[in-house]
Parts: sequence; C-alpha cells; structure tokens
Amino acid sequence: MTLDDPTTRESTTRESTTRDLAEAPALSGERADLLEVLAKHRHFLRFTTRDLTDEQAGLRTTAGELCLGGLIKHVTSVERGWADFILDGPSAMGDFTAMTEADWAQRADEFRMLPGETLAGVLADYAEVARRTDDLVATLPDLEAAQPLPKAPWFEPAAQWSVRRVLLHVIAETAQHAGHADIVRESLDGAKSMG
Repeated sequence: MTLDDPTTRESTTRESTTRDLAEAPALSGERADLLEVLAKHRHFLRFTTRDLTDEQAGLRTTAGELCLGGLIKHVTSVERGWADFILDGPSAMGDFTAMTEADWAQRADEFRMLPGETLAGVLADYAEVARRTDDLVATLPDLEAAQPLPKAPWFEPAAQWSVRRVLLHVIAETAQHAGHADIVRESLDGAKSMG
C-alpha cells in the first residue's frame, strides 16, 4: 500500500494520533489537563484530513483562503512559535510592527499547500511540534514564568504572558482552527468530524 491509498492514509492518521497520545509524558494535575485538552483539539484538527489526497488537502472549498493542509501548517507554525517564545522570549517571534509586505506574503504561505508539500509531510511536522510542546510542558519548572510579548498591533504594549497563558492561547488557536477545518472539510465532500 502507498500513502495514496485511502486505507493507508486513514491508518497513518489514526496511528499518529494514538502514538502521540501514548508517547505524551505521564503527568498529573494542571499540566496533564492542559496537554489533554490540547491533544483533543489537535486530534480534531488532524481528523479533518482523513482519507484525503494531497490535492484535496490543498483545495479551498469556501469563500475564504483556507485549505485543510494550510490550516495544519498554520497551527504548526503558531505552536512552534509560542514554544520558542516560552524558551527565548519575544526575540523568538520578532517584531510584527516592522514586517514588510513581503514578510506578510511569506506568512500567508503557511495557509496554503505549496508545490512539493504533501499532507503526510504537513502532518509529520505537526506531530513533531506537538511532541516538542508536550515535552516542554512536562519539563518546565514553572508555568508562572512570564515573558514580555513581542511588538504587535494586536498585543497591549508592555504586556507579559505566563507559560500557562501561552498554552491557553495555543489551545484556543488550535480549537478555533479545528472548527475552521471542519467547515472546509464538510464543504469539500460532506464529511463531518462529529454527528
């Protein structure tokens, strides 16, 4: 079987989800709760890609610019960026107020499947970022540790976020885009995540 075979794609997605949950660090309390909720929303986001070809993962099915592969790329980038922020502070994300049109155009590419990108590759990248985040949450000494936010028009000047606040933001972003993905998938072929 190949990855073009729908049975293999579904199996690969299911195995990836099961493996991700099984390999998550054994935790209890708040950290376990945060990671469990994040894992649930990651699953719903990935689940919207079941049985799809690379071409289907790149299709826009609504009036918006979103496609399923692009949504996963975006959430991967967001989660990676916030994990870097937890470790390195605002320098890890840069100054959004200084971005050029070319910078914004490059960022827009994370919402699209680009030539040569595959759904399997996008999902593998997401799984790797998820493992890194989970390991980071498991090993950080303090969820209260805070960093100043990077400069951006959407952040209050001089605001700081704790690790906990960052994780809540990543969970919210993942859940929001899982909902977007559900609409894109249902518009594609009628498949639903629930119901």
